[in-house]
Amino acid sequence: MKRVSVVALALVLLIAAIATRSALRPRPRPRPVPAPDVNAPANTRVRVQVLNATNTRGLARRATMHLRDRGFDVLEVGTWNEQLDSTLVLDRSGHPDWAKRVADALGGARVESRPDSSRYLDVTVLLGRSWRPPAQPFYP
Repeated sequence: MKRVSVVALALVLLIAAIATRSALRPRPRPRPVPAPDVNAPANTRVRVQVLNATNTRGLARRATMHLRDRGFDVLEVGTWNEQLDSTLVLDRSGHPDWAKRVADALGGARVESRPDSSRYLDVTVLLGRSWRPPAQPFYP
């Protein structure tokens, strides 16, 4: 009877150790979803302003290169005076479909309409901390 109880206790301890080990194992991080291949509308000039709303240097430049590769005309690059957690795309010229295309090209972002006729822009992008630039191509 002692042997059976010792074996049962050892089996319970082994199962508990395995369960604890798998519970403590770090979970794999979800891979970022690549930005869909969304381009600017054909034969249309969509004027874009890209502003970095994070502490990460060079983020607006990376987004500018990404948008220009997709046919958007980025006229201005700069820094926003506030820190944002998520990216915000502002429709400045009353073309929400253009703002949505820019948001989709960046991998998805919130779009708001804030018309401003004093600017020579169609869309303003405020890059937040959640935006991850796509991998840069390797040119040997």
